[in-house]
Amino acid sequence: MGQLIKLENYISRYQRDIYHYSSQYIRLKQENWKGLLEMWEAKQESLYIEETNQEVSQASLFEKWKEFFNKREEVQADYSDYSLPKTEDQLKYSFLDSIYQFQLNWASSTISEMSFLDRYYEDDLTLKYFLQRFPDTYLFMYKPVFKLKKTIVDTDIIMITPVEINVIKIVEEPSDHMIIADDDRTWLSEQNGIQSKFLSPLLSLKRSAKIVEAILDHKKIDMPIKKIVLSRTNRIQFYLEPFQTEFVDRDKHEKWLHRQRQLTSPLKHQQLKVAETLLAYSDTVAVNRPEWERSEDVQM
Repeated sequence: MGQLIKLENYISRYQRDIYHYSSQYIRLKQENWKGLLEMWEAKQESLYIEETNQEVSQASLFEKWKEFFNKREEVQADYSDYSLPKTEDQLKYSFLDSIYQFQLNWASSTISEMSFLDRYYEDDLTLKYFLQRFPDTYLFMYKPVFKLKKTIVDTDIIMITPVEINVIKIVEEPSDHMIIADDDRTWLSEQNGIQSKFLSPLLSLKRSAKIVEAILDHKKIDMPIKKIVLSRTNRIQFYLEPFQTEFVDRDKHEKWLHRQRQLTSPLKHQQLKVAETLLAYSDTVAVNRPEWERSEDVQM
């Protein structure tokens, strides 16, 4: 599950110490999943015995199940309609959703400060896609805002892997549309022979990549940068991909995603240095947390 190190211009605790929080996240996630799985397996065994002997209450199991989450103060969920997962896959999905909420908290608050999180992100399927389908060692800046010489600049999604930086632009139309890479200025969306123009995603990608490159060059940090046009719903018709650019369409998506998930490299020092540098140039809007909300850092 990828790490959300920056969300728009919200404050992030990764800004305080990228080296500490990136490794802490992986450790906490692994420990919590192991504990949750062990508890679930024990409950499944208990449930089997209960069903066989008809002695123990299902309500008792449910209360113990809730208790696991309630001890993790940073994972908040509504359990009013929650039921004990019946399969390990269901357990994984439940766990991923709880960690997603935890990540939003880390990406919008620190111990002493907080940003006002847009509730839209709680159900942002694109953000969930990046955080739930990529490895733990992938660091994401989701629509980050940079502050350069007093100028505020919005950029595309930035994915910092152990080996390279991917600047990603999502281009998705209804599934019956064909996307045609026309030129650097305009692309086409075609349905039933009818074409409509839209602004080329390469314009935004080039601008975002140049900002990332300029920041890293200023700090004399070297890491490959690739621009990616991603469409999970459409085919992209093109003649030639521009230099250091990849078009990942509906037909190539699963293979591309599999390639990312197969990367088993641990977090790299150069990767964390890149993340630290980009975070240092990120714009942040936050306020002090009310005194009663300030407390020692807690585990999930």
